[in-house]
Amino acid sequence: MTELLGRTWAVLNRALEVYQDNPRAGDWLRRHADRLTGPLRIAVAGQQKAGRSTLVNALVGEQVAPLELSDDAPGTVWYQAGATPSATVFPHDEPPRELPAERVGGRLQVDLGPWRERPVDRIVVDWPARSLRGTALLDTAGPPAMERLTDADAVVYLAQHLHTSDVRLVQSLHENPLAMASPVGVLLVLSRADEVGAGQIDALFAARQLARQHRREARIGAHCQDVIAVTGLLGYAGRTLRQAEFDALLVLAGTPRAELDGHLLSADRFAGAVLPLGAELRHALLDRLGLFGLRLATALIRQGFDTHTKLCGQLVQRSGLTELRTAIGRYFTDRAEVLKARSALIGLEVVLRREPRPPAVAMAAELEQILAGAHDFRELRLLAALHAGAAVLPAELTAEARTLIGGDGVSLSARLGLTDEELADPALRHAIVNALRRWRAHAENPVFDEDARAAAGTVVRSCEGMLANLPG
Repeated sequence: MTELLGRTWAVLNRALEVYQDNPRAGDWLRRHADRLTGPLRIAVAGQQKAGRSTLVNALVGEQVAPLELSDDAPGTVWYQAGATPSATVFPHDEPPRELPAERVGGRLQVDLGPWRERPVDRIVVDWPARSLRGTALLDTAGPPAMERLTDADAVVYLAQHLHTSDVRLVQSLHENPLAMASPVGVLLVLSRADEVGAGQIDALFAARQLARQHRREARIGAHCQDVIAVTGLLGYAGRTLRQAEFDALLVLAGTPRAELDGHLLSADRFAGAVLPLGAELRHALLDRLGLFGLRLATALIRQGFDTHTKLCGQLVQRSGLTELRTAIGRYFTDRAEVLKARSALIGLEVVLRREPRPPAVAMAAELEQILAGAHDFRELRLLAALHAGAAVLPAELTAEARTLIGGDGVSLSARLGLTDEELADPALRHAIVNALRRWRAHAENPVFDEDARAAAGTVVRSCEGMLANLPG
């Protein structure tokens, strides 16, 4: 248990005693206390048609989304790990109820019945998938709404094109005073990256360049950890492509390139083309990959990625899904306890502000002290700055700083770049002490500007934490 999580438990328990005579506040606090022991909740949010459900499927690796709820009664669908497929609906003012759910042809099927059109708080789906262990993906059906994002500890926000409305919504995720003091837990995804550059074969490269530009913008970088270009359809296809579909792509790749390029100018041309593939199979390939995916897959096969395994690996990598999953690990799942504690503290702040009592004044001050002293948030902000290429440290120091603050993992071995056997070496303490001395010198270096010295100070605190946590 991290120090931050321990302090959060303590202040929540005191608050439960203070508000024990207030059922509404007590229920709210208990819900946030329960979150500390549950999975990390990651919301996948964005405007309609941004590709939320496709990205959920790509992250899970199976077709579980969407559950078709009415636009007049939008709710949130939670996907979490479970032994067998099951679904539970949580109405606003009624007890939860089980729904018929099963896996059919590798897909989730849920009989929503009357709940398709009735308002619900959420539907929780249990699904046996390794990718969901320790996390719950929240598909926020309907337009993004702040009240449906308060259940999340972290947010993956999708935008087809980064409009002012999208930037404002991302910024609004930190409107709470405590959230503003620790603006972490948000990844911005440029979805449908294949549409950049008119869907040409180099569209993904252009989309990644655009993401890097956005990453360096102050109005964006201050409110999210990273900006990543992703095409969810391509990533999902790469994770789930069937052998029969790959065989069909081999046939397409064997068609003369000039002829095939003409067929792939539009969906209608491809659907009506004279090719050694049936119309039904061509429609299925269009649904699975889209025109851009078909162009890319056939080009990759011609370049030598001509086995099922090789092609799928390339599709996933080029889709941006690998980069997104790495970022989710770096900023979210590796810091699950930190983000859950932050959510609980924000929930407590709401109670203290709306239900003021004499003891609440002291607890509010303690909340501010906890967040102000939470080194975990400083690490996350510095990690994001280093990844964005912000010139906070000289280039020769950036790689070491990134590792020491947990950029490759938060365990002691990951921070020091050592194996478990090397961790048992008596010289380990000296290695940490030497790193601490170096970075203390950097933090006091008058040649560095204020931002660089502050960044070095964050690394110093990380080294001090490693030293303090050594056995003995």
